[in-house]
Amino acid sequence: MEYTIIEVPDMNDSVSRVVLNGKQYQVRFTWNDTGGYWSFGLLDSLGTPIVVGMKIVPRFPINVFHAVELPIGIFGAFSELEKIGRLDFVEGKARFGFIPA
Repeated sequence: MEYTIIEVPDMNDSVSRVVLNGKQYQVRFTWNDTGGYWSFGLLDSLGTPIVVGMKIVPRFPINVFHAVELPIGIFGAFSELEKIGRLDFVEGKARFGFIPA
C-alpha cells in the first residue's frame, strides 16, 4: 500500500506544503489547547481554504464525510492511542498521513 506521511511540526499552528496525487497543496495543523485536540486543514497551492478545522481522531478517516474537492484518498492519523495529545506526533506515538485511492 502506498501512502504519504505528512509531518506535523512541533508548533501549535503550522502550514506546510505537500504534493498529493501530483498536485501541490498546503496543510495546516492547529493544536486546540482548550479542547485538547489537533485539527487539520487543507488549502490549495495559493492558500485558498478547501477544508478547515477538521478534528483529528486516531484510526478514522477524517475526510470521509466531506464532499468537497479534496485529493482522492483518505487523510488520517495512525496511532494506537485513543486520543492524540500535543506531543504525540513529535514523539512518534502518532503519525498523520494520506492514502491515495
